[in-house]
Amino acid sequence: MTLHVQAGVSLKPFNTFGVAVQAKAFAQAHDDDDVRQALAYSAEHGLPLLVIGGGSNLLLTGDIQALVLRMASRGVRTLSDDGEGVIIEAEAGEEWHGFVLSTLELGLSGLENLSLIPGTVGAAPMQNIGAYGVEIKDVFHSLTALDRQTGELRDFTLNECAFAYRDSLFKQQPARWLILRVRFALTRVAQLHLEYGPVRQRLDEQGISQPTPMDVSRAICAIRAEKLPDPAVLGNAGSFFKNPLVTASLAAELRREHPGLVGYPQADGQVKLAAGWLIEQAGWKGFRDGDAGVHRLQSLVLVNYGTATGLQLLNLAQRIQADIAQRYNVTLDMEPNLY
Repeated sequence: MTLHVQAGVSLKPFNTFGVAVQAKAFAQAHDDDDVRQALAYSAEHGLPLLVIGGGSNLLLTGDIQALVLRMASRGVRTLSDDGEGVIIEAEAGEEWHGFVLSTLELGLSGLENLSLIPGTVGAAPMQNIGAYGVEIKDVFHSLTALDRQTGELRDFTLNECAFAYRDSLFKQQPARWLILRVRFALTRVAQLHLEYGPVRQRLDEQGISQPTPMDVSRAICAIRAEKLPDPAVLGNAGSFFKNPLVTASLAAELRREHPGLVGYPQADGQVKLAAGWLIEQAGWKGFRDGDAGVHRLQSLVLVNYGTATGLQLLNLAQRIQADIAQRYNVTLDMEPNLY
């Protein structure tokens, strides 16, 4: 076996909250063979297998009694190019933002609005990551995943992935599918999404009237850097709560009581509320209890000021959920996966 399995490894460097917990066993997969060996090791030793990427969507609430497998595969390749449309494939372990930059440097458009999102390529479809009007599903072509039950490889098309808001088949069935590589349908003819005010405003401030995809990426990087803390400096997992979907009648009722309510009508008649606005209005912005807190600039972000445990962060999240439910009759769902 070439897979290097270590016992009793701290996961603090492998989760962006910086929570100090231990994995009973830990290994890194650099290719498909490593993944298969990890599955065999897991079965042979009676250990569950927990697969992680960049650790940016995890809240670890205790030591992990499992084999933690970090996807570390690398590789980006162009599969087809007709002069306008390009299919590009990346291995699951590729760092997401680095991959986005590599596509922009190739003159490709499609991923610019998803710049500076932490994590890896393999984790991106699981969560159907999105920002500034674009989601993975909008630029997705297909992916290859390993069926952990049969050991077979399967390719998934867009429709087969069951993408929804911060959701997918792979998030719903994490114990079955292990994503190995992902393919994206990008274009050399830019179709920029500038609907979100802050992006357009930033470009206007810079005197850019005809932005390129790289200009949009740089603007979004600047906006994100200003309002979201760097996990390398302050432990966090980005936006901790999903923007809740509510009925139009509830949204109208809330707007009568709170005229400043931020909400976005959806095609199905529901309204997507800004969770950050609700949390800030409830007074949680900048709140701190020990080393667990809410960021002073962005109320959607929970932070670890140093030694907060996963349970302390979870307790804070649950307090916020209960308060928002009581004040607004709105349920906030957590984005990170809990372990």
